[in-house]
Amino acid sequence: MSHSARGTCYTCYRPLSLCLCSSVRPIETTTKFIILMHPKEFKKTKNGTGRLTYLSLPNSELYIDVDFSEHTAINALLNDENNLCYVLYPSKNSVNLNTKKIESTGKQLVIFIIDSTWPCSVKMLKLSHNLQNLPKLSFTHSKISQFQIKEQPSDFCLSTIESTLTILELLSVQGIESLEKEQLESFLNPFLSMVDYQLHCISTQESVRFRTYPTIGVVDTP
Repeated sequence: MSHSARGTCYTCYRPLSLCLCSSVRPIETTTKFIILMHPKEFKKTKNGTGRLTYLSLPNSELYIDVDFSEHTAINALLNDENNLCYVLYPSKNSVNLNTKKIESTGKQLVIFIIDSTWPCSVKMLKLSHNLQNLPKLSFTHSKISQFQIKEQPSDFCLSTIESTLTILELLSVQGIESLEKEQLESFLNPFLSMVDYQLHCISTQESVRFRTYPTIGVVDTP
């Protein structure tokens, strides 16, 4: 953990008093995850989950931009014949991990995850011409997001770190990953710690807001 003189952790990019690094339980994966973060998400230091996902996966990279068409590192991954690349993006032609197994044929599986709101994700994929033709991944689930401090577009929308956990669970079922149950269960630790803290702050603010005080120095006059 690195930090500034003003008390900012430059690992999780949060104030030192709110640092979540101690909650992170890194998981080693054979799959490489590439997190494409929209600049607006980078500014969400209090409740962004893309960086927490990145910190939890040693075999991952994180890049911040809107258009990745000319991104050197990403193009190198895409042009490497030893890589099998997918982007997590629901569509009618996407590969559903619940029903179809990925055949890596000995190649390095690389999954791109867009960390952004849905409208911004659509724009990022539209602008990033190098990502448009990638085969797309999706999954079906019945989970309810635990992101209680953020209103989701629908009941079954998940945060970036929750979506990544679902992928890890499904890849484990397929035998592509060999992850222990305890590893998967602790993956959301920093996320849950963040949510708990925010809920505590909201509860404290509401308590102060509606606290009543005795009236002092008020005299009824006839």
